[in-house]
Amino acid sequence: MKREQTTSRTGRFWMMVAMLLTFMAGIYSERLGFLQFTMDNPEEIWILFVEHVQLVLISSAISISIGVPMGILLTRGFMRKYRDWILNILGICQTVPSLAVIAIAMTYLGIGKKTAIFALVVYGLLPIIRNSVAGLAGINPVILDAGRGMGMRPAQLLFRVELPNAMYIILTGIRTSTVINVGTAAMSFLVGGGGLGDLIFSGIAMVDAGYMLAGAVPTAALAIFMNWFIGKMEGWIVSDGLVYDR
Repeated sequence: MKREQTTSRTGRFWMMVAMLLTFMAGIYSERLGFLQFTMDNPEEIWILFVEHVQLVLISSAISISIGVPMGILLTRGFMRKYRDWILNILGICQTVPSLAVIAIAMTYLGIGKKTAIFALVVYGLLPIIRNSVAGLAGINPVILDAGRGMGMRPAQLLFRVELPNAMYIILTGIRTSTVINVGTAAMSFLVGGGGLGDLIFSGIAMVDAGYMLAGAVPTAALAIFMNWFIGKMEGWIVSDGLVYDR
């Protein structure tokens, strides 16, 4: 078990190193254009970065507030028999390209931030719901029986036993959803939602690598940071008494 944990940590470390080296190489190859644009337009980049972070945080908060309760609901009572086909429908929705989801949302909601946030929420729900269901459904029945034997009511059993034991898997789903949303939020520019996609797509249109990297590098850095930060949160939130492949 310890060997598997060490291998997992080592693999994640080298993956992060490889990603950082890749982006550093990209920056170096176009250093003059990228650095010059960054120094000339720090305010514009900062404003778009803040917009991007807002899109990600708002959409992720909504996805979590919908996804976790829905995952809990799908493991309760009569909803268990509908669980598979609901997850299959959500899986089909996830296969739709993000650009198509944004385009469909724009048809009904028009252009602006609300359209971008709606599309991001839809795109970020599946990992949270699926991991919530997997975490709760995978709890050892013996643990649940022990809780019932102590006289716990269903609500107490959920909050004191089930959710703490499933939290690591739930947080993994939240981390996946958030990182997906960081990348997908770049598409928000196409519907007037703002964000770093403004720089990325404008740079592509003008065939200006420096302009494009001014949007792409902060987006990649934000994705790496969110992945690392939520990974750290797992260590803070999940009890040390629960053993997982971390």
